[in-house]
Amino acid sequence: MIRFRKWLVISSVVFCLSIIVGALLPFEISAEAIAPLGELGIDLESLSAPVIFIIILINNIVAVLFSFVMSPLLCIIPVLSLLINGVVIGMVSSMVLDHQSFGFLIAGLLPHGIFEIPALILGLSAALSFGSVVTLSIFKKPLRDEIMPSLYSNLKYLVVAIGLLIPAAFVEAFITPLFMDIFI
Repeated sequence: MIRFRKWLVISSVVFCLSIIVGALLPFEISAEAIAPLGELGIDLESLSAPVIFIIILINNIVAVLFSFVMSPLLCIIPVLSLLINGVVIGMVSSMVLDHQSFGFLIAGLLPHGIFEIPALILGLSAALSFGSVVTLSIFKKPLRDEIMPSLYSNLKYLVVAIGLLIPAAFVEAFITPLFMDIFI
């Protein structure tokens, strides 16, 4: 548990610092570039809330699972995921504040972010914890005996993270739009 706390702190710090960096970057990104399926040209606004829920849920679960599975490759994917997600939140927050109120920003982030951000940090901390054991075991033979216990221990955190993604996707699809409508 102590080792996992270390990864929680590291993940949280990386994520928070990347939000600050994103907020300070001097350029804007389009909504299509950050929306799930935006790169495929699918307009989420034309879909029903239950379909959006499924899309968001699958997208978030796949992202966390992919980071976990790829974490033994020097922990590159989980670190990139923390950085990219933080920078995007920072950039979007900065852009929203340029055109909307602080209340609009909070209405857009807070309802589902209460679940999604802890899920992201928890899942990516599990990925970093497991990936670091696997990576270090290449150089330190005694650590090889810790790979399977680390896998089982971190899978528990990963399951909790995935569990948190369910209410996050539900709130993002059904509740967040209602809150944002109040501030438009």
